[in-house]
Amino acid sequence: MTTTKTVRASGRTIEIKRPGKELFPDDGITKADLAEYYRTVARRMLPQLRGRPLMLERHPNGIDDGRFMQKDTPDHFPDWIHRAELPKEGGTVAYAVCDDLATLLYLVDQACVTPHRWLSRADRPDHPDRLVFDLDPSGDDFQQVREAAVLMHELLDELELPSALMTTGSRGLHVVVALDRRADFDDVHAFARDAAEILAARHPDRLTTAARKQARKGRLYLDVQRNAYGQTTVAPYAVRALPGAPVATPMSWAELDDPRLTARRWTLSTIGERLDDDPWKEPLHRGRSLTAARRRLAKL
Repeated sequence: MTTTKTVRASGRTIEIKRPGKELFPDDGITKADLAEYYRTVARRMLPQLRGRPLMLERHPNGIDDGRFMQKDTPDHFPDWIHRAELPKEGGTVAYAVCDDLATLLYLVDQACVTPHRWLSRADRPDHPDRLVFDLDPSGDDFQQVREAAVLMHELLDELELPSALMTTGSRGLHVVVALDRRADFDDVHAFARDAAEILAARHPDRLTTAARKQARKGRLYLDVQRNAYGQTTVAPYAVRALPGAPVATPMSWAELDDPRLTARRWTLSTIGERLDDDPWKEPLHRGRSLTAARRRLAKL
């Protein structure tokens, strides 16, 4: 078995060590396969990663043998990988920032299966340019997720906030709004919380903002907790560490009606068919202010 595979990217030579290591044993997906996947999706994925601090979900022995979530960039990472040193309580964290293909492939070599990104960029870490509603079902009923997505879309249209949709590759969907970075995380979180509470009040039999699972009583959870400093969400086009290697996939609102849609609809093996088009280009091309949207929300 070849112990190292050398690839060229971004003007650098990247070594993928143990390329034949099966990271997804039941599917036969190796580290080399994962590297090739990320090389293929890079033109769509890198614009969603550049400038953002990352948390790395690493599976050195494959997805069946535990994981660890890494925030601080290890000392052995090459100097050319960009870092963002950001404050935390009692100190700082030096996050990795993935600005090019070479970095993305190096992260694969480090058995990073899933990068999770901040909703803000490193140059203004307190001011997010994305707002995310995580539609988290109580069970495996994806119809519950579809219905919640439609309701959230309607509310955001009332607030005149364009929004986009993404499968999480796990259980639910993310509804994403592009922001202009004027509001800080506290204001964005407060807005998201208030919007979710209004939607839950309109449909109390179907939706809830209760974080405790015991209080949800089978209803879908409108989770806004990721809209906070230091929190992350799964990156668009990231592979999830689950059987079949499902992918967090940007999609159009029209695709919500597809009967084949689930949170794991697209995988490492099938995502290629979607890379010619960018369903987020129109709804997320310009960051929006929350000022007018908050006034509209207050009237509801």
